[in-house]
Amino acid sequence: MPTILIVEDERNLCDLIRDNLQEQGYHVLQAFDGPSALAMVKGAAPDLVILDIMLPGIDGLEVCRRLRQDSIVPILMLTARAEEIDRVLGLELGADDYLTKPFSMRELKARVRALLRRVEMMQTTDLSANQVVTLAGLYLDPTTYEARLEDQTIDLTPKEFALLYLLVRHPGRVFSRAYLLDEIWGYEAAAYDRTVDTHIYRLRQKLGTEGEIAQRIVAVRGIGYKFERG
Repeated sequence: MPTILIVEDERNLCDLIRDNLQEQGYHVLQAFDGPSALAMVKGAAPDLVILDIMLPGIDGLEVCRRLRQDSIVPILMLTARAEEIDRVLGLELGADDYLTKPFSMRELKARVRALLRRVEMMQTTDLSANQVVTLAGLYLDPTTYEARLEDQTIDLTPKEFALLYLLVRHPGRVFSRAYLLDEIWGYEAAAYDRTVDTHIYRLRQKLGTEGEIAQRIVAVRGIGYKFERG
């Protein structure tokens, strides 16, 4: 079964999450501060990280940023603050999903299953089809998550890469926000969910807003996004 690392300084909550995940058959590790989390990811290579934002030593946002420098491990962030900035910033730094405290263990387990299922599907379907994309100076290699534009490396998070790869592989096709959220993040959209929009914005910024590739990623009003045919 997959190994899950819980990074949470509230010991009672950390133990509660551990017990619930172990009941599902997962192998669970625990860390209670930022430095320990970074060391455990490096040493144990977990399949998923549940990461609280408010941590001693190094906060969860900085842990997320450092992990994303050399790891594509799925990250589910936990926050006690409901402000949108916390959620958006976490996603911009490369988190795959988030939960706002308080949350139910049932919802947590559903999110964990969805993230692990998404990883498995990405390993066996579209992204692992070994089909390198080369288009208008863009290079995407799904086996290494390498992205280049005009021979310049683009630092994309795993979700940004998956989003761009999906759009570019299907030029002209309109993808709804709900479909993209389900296909790439693995859960159904809530009416207020801005995850897809946030990632599209960041993607365009990294691709250069005036460049051809960025401008071909267009919003379809009331539906979602598409990659325009050249």
